[in-house]
Formats: sequence, C-alpha cells, structure tokens
Amino acid sequence: MTRSDATVLAVAADSGQIGDPLVNIAIFGAFVLVTLVIVFRASRNNRSAADYYAAGRSFTGPQNGTAIAGDYLSAASFLGICGAIAIYGYDGFLYSIGFLVAWLVALLLVAELLRNTGRFTMADVLSFRLRQRPVRMAAALSTLAVVFFYLLAQMAGAGGLVALLLGIDGAAGQGVVIAVVGALMIFYVLVGGMKGTTWVQIIKAILLIAGAGVMTVWVLARYGFDLSALLQGAIDTAGEGGETLIEPGRQYGASSLTQLNFLSLALALVLGTAGLPHVLMRFYTVPSAKEARRSVVWAIWLIGIFYLFTLVLGYGAGALVGPEAIMAAPGRANSAAPLLAYELGGVLLLGVISAVAFATILAVVAGLTITAAASFAHDIYASVIKRGEVAPDGEVRVARITVLVIGALAIVGGIFANGQNVAFLVALAFAVAASANLPTIIYSLFWKRFNTAGALWSMYGGLLSCVVLIALSPVVSGKVDPVTGESLSMIRDTSVDFAVFPLENPGIVSIPLAFLLGIVGTLLSKEQPHPEKFAEMEVRSLTGAGAEKATSH
Repeated sequence: MTRSDATVLAVAADSGQIGDPLVNIAIFGAFVLVTLVIVFRASRNNRSAADYYAAGRSFTGPQNGTAIAGDYLSAASFLGICGAIAIYGYDGFLYSIGFLVAWLVALLLVAELLRNTGRFTMADVLSFRLRQRPVRMAAALSTLAVVFFYLLAQMAGAGGLVALLLGIDGAAGQGVVIAVVGALMIFYVLVGGMKGTTWVQIIKAILLIAGAGVMTVWVLARYGFDLSALLQGAIDTAGEGGETLIEPGRQYGASSLTQLNFLSLALALVLGTAGLPHVLMRFYTVPSAKEARRSVVWAIWLIGIFYLFTLVLGYGAGALVGPEAIMAAPGRANSAAPLLAYELGGVLLLGVISAVAFATILAVVAGLTITAAASFAHDIYASVIKRGEVAPDGEVRVARITVLVIGALAIVGGIFANGQNVAFLVALAFAVAASANLPTIIYSLFWKRFNTAGALWSMYGGLLSCVVLIALSPVVSGKVDPVTGESLSMIRDTSVDFAVFPLENPGIVSIPLAFLLGIVGTLLSKEQPHPEKFAEMEVRSLTGAGAEKATSH
C-alpha cells in the first residue's frame, strides 16, 4: 500500500465514510435476526432458576468451551490487540500472550473445583464454609463492580465502532447507537436467559475466529505466505524507526516506570481472568467436572488460535494500512482491523468484519448482564434479604427486573463514557477481579484455617484499594501527550491533575495487598475454624460428590 493510498483511507475514515453504511446495516440486521430466532427457541425451556442461570447444565464441554471463547474474546481482544500490534509491534503482542497464559491459571486452579462446589455464582463457593450473608454480600458487590466497569467499556466501544461504520457523527447519534445495543442486550438476556446468551456466544465465537482466519490467510497470501516478508512490509511502511516493531521495548521500554507499569498490567490480566465472575459462571452450565475441564481445554485452543491470528492481522494492518492512517482514523488504534478489512476485501469484507465486531460486543455484554442479574437475585435478594426463603420463580423474576435496571445503567454510563478514554475501565475490571475475587477463591479452596473475617478483609480491601489507586492514577487525570499536549486521561482538562499513584494499573500493589489482608484478617479473627466443612468442601471440589447434577467422573 502506497503512502497516498494510506492518506486516502485515513481521510475516508475521518469523514465517517468507511465502506457502505447500508451494507453494514444489512449485515448487522441479518445477524440480529438470526440470533433473535435462536434466543426465542432457547427461551422455551426456561422453567427454573437452573434453566435461567445455568442453561439447565445442558451444554457439552466443546459447546461451553466455544461459548467461553465467545465470552472472553471481547471487542478489546479483536480491535484493541490488532491495533496495539500494528502500532507497537512486539509489545502489542504481549497482550495476546498475557490473555492466553491467564487461562492456564483458570484451568489449573479454579475451573473443575468451582464447578463441583457451587451452583450458580462465585459467591456459592466463597460462602460454602463461611458465614453466608456477609460473604455473599461482599462477593456480590465485587461481582457487580467488575461487571459494571466491563459493561461501560463495551457499551462505549459499541458506540464508537458502530457509529464509525454507519457514518454517524455527533454525540446524540452515537448515544442512540449505544441505546440500541443496550436494548438488544436486555432483550437477549430477558428472553433467552443463560441458554440464549450461550448460543449467541457460540455463534459469535465461530464468526469471529472464522473471520479472523479468513483475513489472516488473505494477508499472508499478499506476502507469499512468508511471515518474514510480512514483518519486513510492516517495518518498511512504518518508515524511520520501523525496525523497533519486531523488538521489545517500543511501548514499554522507555523507562523503568513503563516496564513496571507493564508488569503490573500483566499481573492483573493473568490473575484477573481466573476471578472474572462472568467467565466463572460459565462453568456451571455443564453437567460434570469432566465437562468443565473439557470446556477450558477447548477454550484455550480456540483462544490460542485466535491470538495467533491477531499477530498476522496486527502486522498486516501495519504493513498494508500503515500506522499513520490507523492513528488518523477516529478510533485510532481500534480502527486497525476494520481498515485492514476494507483494504483487503472492500465494502463487503468490511461489512462482515464490522458485523462480527458488533456481535462480539453484543455477546459479551449479554454474558456480563446475566452474571450481574444472577449475582444480585441469587446472592443479595434470595440469600441475604430473604435468607434463602424464596421460590425459584420469584428469584428468576427478580433477576429479570435486575436485567432491566443494569441494562439501563449500562446505557446511561456508556453514553457518558462515549468518546473518552475507556481503556482504564477494562483494566479496572481485571484488576478488581484479581484483587477482590481471586485471593478469596484460592484461600477458600485450599486454606483450612481461612475464615469469614479473612474473606471480608480480602474482598473489601482488594476492591477499595484497587478503585482508589485507579482514581489516583494517570488514567483518570494528569496524563498528557508530550507531542500534541492533548490529555490522554479520562478527565480531558489538562489543568486537573491528582495522579499521585504513578502506575496506570494498580495490580502489582492491590493483588499482593488483598492476599496479605486475607491472611491478616484470618489470623486476627477469633472465629473458630470449621475443619469438617473444609473437609466436605475439599471432597466435593475434588470428586464432585454432592455437587449439582453430580457424576462420578
């Protein structure tokens, strides 16, 4: 691609005229129509809480593994990582490695044990041998915090992406787009429950991986299936300093502070995945521990293959579109994959990839919403407020009302966050999951002496320290582009600066602190340990004996 071609593409992107909005709308509409039919068919079997929350535990390992991949591969994975590799090369690919390695933690530490111990939510596991009400409340609050910040990022991303692809300018038009995405998401979850949401995620995962695979082969074909030629093309297009694209340090090697920042981010991403409530909830949709293990193995393979595709797509965007054209587009780095699709296959491929990105956002927000609804209805309403004395249909009714409330909050929050730097929201979701959830899960499963006080210290301490440190970090205020003088923080006013914490992600501080608080809270508490409950939990977690729909293997 020549420099003039890149300029033309950048101008087209900047004017909101990438591709044909009518083609994009038609493909979007076809996807929505197909998924609505599937959701209606799935809704026929939603008769109990187990049906609504856990899809009747009717999915096989391969099906659930595909759905997990659909849940995990968000718009940030597809759009963000491709853009990071196109702009930063080697350092951008470190995101892919971190996200994939995280699944080994989930497989080795939590997948099978959680499936055997809980019923519907993460709090079922945490409260198994601790005092029910305070632990469920803390777990539900941390779940809602993770889900809310994750939802904000997805909704704001939906507004920017879809508005760009449909040629919509102005905050009002993008607000309408966010509202439409939110309404669709509410409908999916309200009608289909976990079963409908799971099928949407399975379809989306297949579309996303197939679409990325087609683009990968197309890019490699341009360079004679020679990866070295592709890397050289990216270096040549980048111009002066292009050779740093294939070396570590282009983004995170400028100083010891940036290296520490990357270490903190990597720690949050790797450990946060095993504590993400919407991912953990997926393990309850399979009938046995064996299928839970198969789920994770399938997810690792599918996610690993996809992240290998992002390596080719990222460098392909750098070579065929160029960093200059990508950064000139309204979505900046997030525009890399759509611009590459437009360069390769014109309007039609762009429309297909756009629809896949749209499907990605819809599937992820649906999974997040049902997780939040289950957490509130099952943990707060049924277990804390009603003390377990509630009919299953009453619990499901409250869950559906919660879906409406959370959907409305997500729409309003997404509209306010639209156009701002929302990367910190995803980082915060992972950091909260790693700080508030993972230490308590690990201690509950493996430490005999662990008690309620330790759980509350760990969860609330991890949650509060994480939120406070993020609020005092450069992602909220005080980060300025040294070249343009433009604010890169959420607060766009460059005169506002209260960033006293230098790192952009607090994981390296808040995660060890949460583990430490769990130990301190346990040792300071006078609560007597319950070795018999720990023994029961250990037997159940390892064998599945007594678990919901338990099997012997």
